[in-house]
Amino acid sequence: MKLIEHFNTFLDEQVNLNRTRIDQLTASVDAVKSTIRGSDWEPRILSFDAHGSWAHGTIIKPLGTREFDADLLVIVDPVEGWEAKDYVNSLGAVFDSHSTYRDKVRRYSHCVTIEYAGVRRIDIAPCVRGRIGNDTYEVCNRSSNSYEATAALAYTRWVVGRNGVAGGNDLKKVTRLLKYLRDIKTNFTCPSFLFTTLVGMHIHDSDSGTAAFADTPSCLKALVGRLDDWLQVNATLPEIRNPVLWNDVQSSAWNQTQYSNFRNKINLYRGWIDDAYSEQDRDESIGKWQRVFGDIFAAGEAKESSKLSEAVIAGNETFAMASRSKDLVDNVIALGKEALPVRITKLPYVRRPEWRVAPTSFRVNVTAEMLTSRYGTKIRSVLSLEPLQKGRGIRFTASTAAGMPFDHSFEVQWRITNTDRAAYDAGVLRGDFYPSNSGTSRSEELTYRGVHFVEAFLIGTHDKRLYGKSDPFYVVVE
Repeated sequence: MKLIEHFNTFLDEQVNLNRTRIDQLTASVDAVKSTIRGSDWEPRILSFDAHGSWAHGTIIKPLGTREFDADLLVIVDPVEGWEAKDYVNSLGAVFDSHSTYRDKVRRYSHCVTIEYAGVRRIDIAPCVRGRIGNDTYEVCNRSSNSYEATAALAYTRWVVGRNGVAGGNDLKKVTRLLKYLRDIKTNFTCPSFLFTTLVGMHIHDSDSGTAAFADTPSCLKALVGRLDDWLQVNATLPEIRNPVLWNDVQSSAWNQTQYSNFRNKINLYRGWIDDAYSEQDRDESIGKWQRVFGDIFAAGEAKESSKLSEAVIAGNETFAMASRSKDLVDNVIALGKEALPVRITKLPYVRRPEWRVAPTSFRVNVTAEMLTSRYGTKIRSVLSLEPLQKGRGIRFTASTAAGMPFDHSFEVQWRITNTDRAAYDAGVLRGDFYPSNSGTSRSEELTYRGVHFVEAFLIGTHDKRLYGKSDPFYVVVE
């Protein structure tokens, strides 16, 4: 499902740079401009222009305590007799001698940076216009004392143009979502400028007004699909050039290993995005989008659905009339499996598996034993849906269809999911994956009233692929 309303909320609350930070950045940039204009810096200033993510509208909220940055070009006329390094060094001197900035200023190869206590930073880069021709722009590398051609302003116009074709600012939104994905997954690298080019180059003029670009999730699906198709054709690192400055090979930011990893991850996430988009069950779709973007996506709806007795009774008049004041535990004890709601294993907070599926599969069975405590001695065997008392332990064991243990070619990961009010109030709904704690077995405590479930996932030890999954084993705790 598209879940457009959740995408809008997710972008507003989690991905986009919030209004307070934007206002702070704007005020800081205005102050920096005033400082430069009011100084005795020799070059004649033609204009100040934003570039990079800030100018492109793809800047995102930093995760945790990380800082965010904005790039500012100072377009100037050439100064007779100056070398490239002089523009950066002399601009740095302006801030070195300023009482407000002297403790905040840093010099880098191409820019002077003002750092605001780890919260934000402004990179100010001198850009000389017309030194070697009327319409040429060059940034200054003080480390090599050389001028480097740039087309930052033309590149921004290209990004704005591609965004206009997509409509609804969806190129910007998709780029922000992919940068957020990069930052939360931390398992691939792609500089922001390269991500912007890769996304923009897969928007065509013929896309204007088409269904594939009707909204943000549709645009995301279309662009990641096209990007993945292109990456799969190119097994070796291709030349990805700046679309407005042909001699700028942006893909030089990668080596082959980094590119191959990026190619592999985009292929994986493309499958997840397609799966979440095409899923027609709302709970399942939320859970699958959470596999892509994390639990914070549609978190409120996901958590509310965990109070299963209330949700089932509220949504099923026949069930409500029959159950009166009973909860799901009472009804499962009375009616057995028929009382289980269809959606119980599709609850949004249940973590969807992230392993690629192996070409072959095996049946996985789960048996259980009651223990005196979590790691205590065995009392007896128990069955799925059998009512159990709190205070004991339970040990689950995965085996083959013939009841034999799996060999060392496999490991078993356990998805442990609690449901209903008691676990919800205690903040332990779980729904995540946990390793076996003895061979292919895992022990747990019987603590919270509710109908919970446990599933075993068979993972290849060497290739980390999914070779099988058990049916849910339902644990009814009175």
